[in-house]
Amino acid sequence: MDARNPLPILTETADPALERDARALYGAMSDLIRVYQFRDRDRICCHDVSVSQCYALEAVVRQGGMTLNDLAAHLYLDKSTASRVVDSLERKGYVTRIPHPSDRRAVLLEPTAAGRDLYHRIEGDILAEERSLLAGFDPEIRRAMTSLIARLARAAAERVETGGGSCCRVE
Repeated sequence: MDARNPLPILTETADPALERDARALYGAMSDLIRVYQFRDRDRICCHDVSVSQCYALEAVVRQGGMTLNDLAAHLYLDKSTASRVVDSLERKGYVTRIPHPSDRRAVLLEPTAAGRDLYHRIEGDILAEERSLLAGFDPEIRRAMTSLIARLARAAAERVETGGGSCCRVE
């Protein structure tokens, strides 16, 4: 790090194979994420929600009642941003806030019936596309890809700070 730039200076490692693999992974993941982001935007926007709102709705549907803090951490957002996302979902009738059973200061976010229905419609559209994408791969390759991507996601999630914007903070 230097005083003008709080971000660490990226350097190559002493292991050329690791460096090559890191660059290849970066390129492949950038391509995959870009394609999926645009796919999600194009599929989800037809359903009256943004991608962020869809991710929030998905979390609330899959996990059931959760607090705003839990949702913010799950989405890697700060609490105020998560609150704005939830406010918009609540205005649209897709989530509701109910009293927390053990903490009188907190509320739980719950999906409404309309929210569950919307999530399942979006999920159905995306799963149809995934089936089409995977149809050309052998079953063992499909399982290996899924396992590897899930493992990579878990490893990456362990290194991500919740709360958003951590790269911009000067400690």
